Amino acid sequence: MNVDVRPLYANVYLLSTPAGRLLVDSGALSHAPRFARLLRAFRPDALLLTHAHVDHAGNAFLAARAGVPVLAHPLEQPALLGQSHDLPYPAGFPGLGRVISRAHPKLRSVQAARPGEDVLGWQVVLLPGHTPGQVGLLRDGVLIAGDAVVGGADGAHLPRAAYNHDHAQALSTLRGLLDLDLREIWPGHGGRLTPDQLRARAERDG
Repeated sequence: MNVDVRPLYANVYLLSTPAGRLLVDSGALSHAPRFARLLRAFRPDALLLTHAHVDHAGNAFLAARAGVPVLAHPLEQPALLGQSHDLPYPAGFPGLGRVISRAHPKLRSVQAARPGEDVLGWQVVLLPGHTPGQVGLLRDGVLIAGDAVVGGADGAHLPRAAYNHDHAQALSTLRGLLDLDLREIWPGHGGRLTPDQLRARAERDG
């Protein structure tokens, strides 16, 4: 299986299956021109957002404007629709986070992506902790993981505790990935990871 990734601050994934073309995440608003070109070239059937943080969902409004259905877990939808503005960036400055959230274009509607559902040949899996309703996609041992894990030069990491809605739950989710029959993991930031790298991180973090 070929996984095509474009780093637009956060990773944006272009997934093609016999069922259709799926984008996963939309990158940061600062990369809007590149995302607009990607939309025109790839012509996705849907955009799935792993979670509502602006570095992953910042350009979703462009997809919606182009008529592409946008999907996310119901717990992420209030932030995507502008009904809540609890953004943990920058760490320790929730007031500034709310300003940043309000400055980003919001969506008018979002379709639900629930755990266990099929989205163009990929299974939705719940990966809570970084946000309450973060999801990933699983197909044939390949996991698109959002920020359930981050790739670095020295292997797998969790996002900083200050950036996680529930750090203990994020660690539990990371450990839970070890129970899946995975062969490769594609994170929201950084390059492809292996199950051994996940295991090493989970054991290190206890």
